[in-house]
Amino acid sequence: MARPKNTTETVQITLSTTPQVKELLEELSLTGFYGKNAADTAHALLKEKIRDLQERGMAPSPSYIPGADKQ
Repeated sequence: MARPKNTTETVQITLSTTPQVKELLEELSLTGFYGKNAADTAHALLKEKIRDLQERGMAPSPSYIPGADKQ
């Protein structure tokens, strides 16, 4: 079954890492648990860590809806 289209605006970033980290991300993606490839897996792990930091009060939580002030 195909994934539904993402309705949230996205932006592309470039991330450089070591071959070892890329290899680990690719290995993790084989399970399909975090994503279907290294980039999806990195995205999932990054979001997971940001949520963890927010819960511990070490990162800001979203307090507004982006673009809402432009209406």
